[in-house]
Formats: sequence, C-alpha cells, structure tokens
Amino acid sequence: MDQRIIENATIWGNNTYFSESDRKEITALLADLPKNEVELTERFYRDLEFGTGGLRAPMGMGQNRMNKYNVRRATQALANNVLKHFGTSDNSAVISYDSRNCSKEFALEAAGVFAANGIKAHVFRALTPTPMLSFGVRYYKAKAGIMITASHNPPIYNGFKAFWNDGAQVVPPVDKEIINEYNKLTDWNQIKHMSFEEAQSKGLAFWTDEKVDNAFYDVIEKKVIQDLDMCRKSGSELSIVYTALHGSAEVPCNETAKKLGFTNFYSIPEQAKPDGNFPTVKSPNPEDPKALAMAIDYMLKNNGDIVYGTDPDGDRLGVVVNDHGKPAILNGNQIAALMLYYVFSVKSEKKTLPEKALVIKSIVTSPIQNAIVEHFGGTVMDTLTGFKWMAGLIRELEEKNSPYNFVFASEESFGYMPHNDSRDKDGVSAMALMSEVALYYKKKGMSLVDALDEIYTKFGFFYESLVSLDYEGMQGAQKIARIMEFFRQYPETHFAGEEIVGKEDYEASLSTDIRLKNNKAIALPKSNVLSFTFASGNKLFLRPSGTEPKIKFYTMVRETEGELAEKKINALKKVKIIEDMIKEFCEKA
Repeated sequence: MDQRIIENATIWGNNTYFSESDRKEITALLADLPKNEVELTERFYRDLEFGTGGLRAPMGMGQNRMNKYNVRRATQALANNVLKHFGTSDNSAVISYDSRNCSKEFALEAAGVFAANGIKAHVFRALTPTPMLSFGVRYYKAKAGIMITASHNPPIYNGFKAFWNDGAQVVPPVDKEIINEYNKLTDWNQIKHMSFEEAQSKGLAFWTDEKVDNAFYDVIEKKVIQDLDMCRKSGSELSIVYTALHGSAEVPCNETAKKLGFTNFYSIPEQAKPDGNFPTVKSPNPEDPKALAMAIDYMLKNNGDIVYGTDPDGDRLGVVVNDHGKPAILNGNQIAALMLYYVFSVKSEKKTLPEKALVIKSIVTSPIQNAIVEHFGGTVMDTLTGFKWMAGLIRELEEKNSPYNFVFASEESFGYMPHNDSRDKDGVSAMALMSEVALYYKKKGMSLVDALDEIYTKFGFFYESLVSLDYEGMQGAQKIARIMEFFRQYPETHFAGEEIVGKEDYEASLSTDIRLKNNKAIALPKSNVLSFTFASGNKLFLRPSGTEPKIKFYTMVRETEGELAEKKINALKKVKIIEDMIKEFCEKA
C-alpha cells in the first residue's frame, strides 16, 4: 500500500482538531489493513477538490470525503473571497440545504464559519430547493450563497454549491480565486468557526421567514405564467401527479400549484416525506423513468394527465404525459421545446415579446431551439454545459447594458430557467410553466405528444440521444481520461458511417463554435469537451461530467425529408449506429 496514504490517514487520526469519534472512524480503518486498503486509498489519495462549482463526494471522514470539516474549509475560502471583494462591513450570505443526510448539519456549520468571519448568515428555516436559494441571495442582497446538496447522486453523497452576489454559481475569475483560497487552507486552525447558537446570540445568524418564500411565488405568477386568467379559471381541469422523490420541492411545488389554480394536484405520499436514504428509488433522478414509476402508475390507473418529478434539490423537472392511455416519457430537449414554443407563441400573439428576445442554452442542447426562436425573430446564444455559464452570460450582458432581453434558458439534462430572478435551473417554476402549457393544449383537445408532433412538422424532426457511462473512483477517473484522449486523437475520416467534416476541442483553441456578445463573436471558455460535426449536419459531443464519476456522449440528429413517421424512423436508426460505436470504443479504452 502507498505509504503516503497511510501517513495521511495517521495524521488525520491523531489530529485533535477533529472530534474523538471522527478520529476513531479513521483509526479503525487503519487497524484492519490490508482489508481496508481500497477504502483508505479513496479517502486519502488526495484532498477533496473544490471544483468550479464547489464540492461533491461520498460522506465520511477523510481528506477526500464530504464532512463538516471540509464544509468549514470551503466556507472559509468563500468567506475570504467575500471579504476581499466587498470589504469587512455589511456583508451577508444565504444558506439552504436539501433532504440529504447531514445537509442541515452542514448548512449550520457553514453559517458558523460565515458568522465567525463577521458575515451575517441567513439560513432557510426548512429544507429549500436550489432555485429558492438563488432567489434568496438576490432577495437579501447578499454577497454569497451556499446550497448543501449533491443533486441526484446516490444517498452516500453530499455536496456544497457556491453562489455569488448575483444569485448565480461562481464563474471565472471568482471561482478560481475561491479555489486558490481553499487550497491555501492547509492548517485546520486557519478556519474560523462558532456554533450556530452563538452566532444567533451575537446577531450574526438568522432563520428566514415566509416573506422570501412568498416573494418567490409572486415572481412565478408575474414572470413565468403567460395566461394567469386561463390557469385560475381552468387549472382544475388538468390532473397532475407529482413526486418530490423524497426531496426539498414538495412544499414549494404544492404551494405554487395551489396559488396558480392547479388544484387537481396529487402528490405521491410514499415519496413526499424528505428522506436522505431515498428508500423508494434506486436513484432520485427525474431523468430516470424508473424513479417516476410510482407516479406513472398512479396517473395511468386514475386517468391523470401528467406526471412531474423533481430531484432532491428541486432544480430539475422530469415530465411524463398520458398519451391516450400510454405513458410518454419526455426528454429534456422536448420539455424545453414545448415551453419555448408556447412562450414565444403567446408573447408574439399578445405582442409582449420583447425586442431582441434572448434564449440561452448549452452547446449540447438541441438546435430545435434555434429553429423555434429564430422563427419568432429572437436570438439563441450558446454556453458551456451548466447554468453557471448561462447565468454568467446574463450578468455579462447586464453589465454591458446589452440590448438583449432574457426570455428563457435551458439545458438538455432537465434544467430550465423561465425567469432570471433566480439564476439557476428551477424545477418549481418549470413545473408551473409546464402545467400552463399542458392545460393550453388540453383545452385544444391535444396531448403534449400531439403538440410536439405539431412542432416537428413545422420545424423538422430533431432527435437527441445521451449515452452516460459510469466509472467510479480513481481507476474510473483514469478510464474517463483515456476515453477522452482516444477521441481527441481519433484518426479516422468517418465515425459510425458518418463522414467527419469538423472536430472541435474546447480544451484547445476554438475556431468555429462561438456565441454572440454585444453583437461580436467570441470563443467559449476552455473546457474538457469534444465535438464532431458530420457531413449530414448531425453532431456528436462528449465530455466528462463535472459533478459525477461519468462520461457523457450527446448525439444530435435532424431529419427534414419525408413524412413525420419516416423522419422518426430514420433518426432512430442513425442514432443507434452511433451509440453502438461509442460503447464499443469505450469498452476497449
């Protein structure tokens, strides 16, 4: 066994900064070697990295684990940067947490670090989704925010998302500054901390009240919903089945639906109670239809219209439609297309569509959005994957007094931002807008599948596929690196029968993939992403996940010739060939 691992573990086990019980967790592992060699290696082969979005890892004691000590360290790094940018007076931060095990404990630890640094901490009084944390930062005019969550990762995980004063996750150069501060904290005694109770007694920590929640709901009513009168009068006609998947969005989604008039709203009781073990699902991920199985079953048995599912921190929304008695599982691109087409159609009809209407999407999100938005005279701008980049673009445009007017943002991984008073993906607001869309089409005698076919008939059939391959731990990270390098050096002129006419390495210099800023074309920031463009116009993207131990492949196909049924068949065939080739190469890597 690597002696360095044993040394790091021994130092941790002997360090009295950590509680006795936390030290014993490590000394017990050391006492039973070589049985615990793999476990100790995973915990101590490196420090837990503060990435560009924060922390995410399995919970437990050790350098490379999510625990209260690394939460304190990350919060101190964020606090140092707040004090550096904004001075030492009148600073505050907002903190929230989801339903995961230890989330509330970690949130109060973070509040204690902020308070010890003279930064007032507003902590949500109950578990609250990420979009409400983002909104809260703006509502309180805070300098920073923290969301304790690991999104839809397995139960063993937790995480720490860092937000800046615009309510968005940190972007360059601030993210790099925080990472540098984090890396400089090599002595645990450099970290300032007090208990939450002491912080309260000193007027440095506070629980939020219902005012911030109600302000969030008001924004949905005023800025997301296009026809409030229709919702209030006819909302009860739409039969909604919802599952929170044991997460934080149960109360906000119920409250939102009720306020808007969607009173025929049934929440799956077995999945309504917050539970960090997520006992009824293998993975609390609304992208996975298996996670929505209980809700789908209830919808079909009771002839409901639509199923919604949100993930533990309430920022993603999954949708399943009752398509004439059969469940139709919509992907993230389809959900966004339905929202987008509806919003632009209604705004155009009511003449409320702003000049230079702007939609923002990630580079791996369907180009059907370009077809829809440009049809109505709007503009689409692309960013790297992640709402931090989309929110960062909004901030850039605002600071430069850009003429563009934000309307909508989304990415294919079930994330949507229908207003910019929150600067992150928002499962609660998306649920509200999707309900309005579904109601609108129901009143026309159409399902959302019918509505999608209407869009495809008008703009062509767009089909996207995601292959996501999991590779855990240190060896998994090495395999992902090998796969990326294989495709980086791919020598052939064809892939899966498609002629390659363009290849883009986003980690190197960029030449063809651009977005607009102030009417000028600029390159996207460097990132570990590759894209292949084929002679047919189809595309393939690949990238390691920034938050999970997996690599993702995105295939994008468009068919414009023939009847709609023929287009669908041809697209599916092309995607299947590409997917099979991807899996074959990854197995060999």
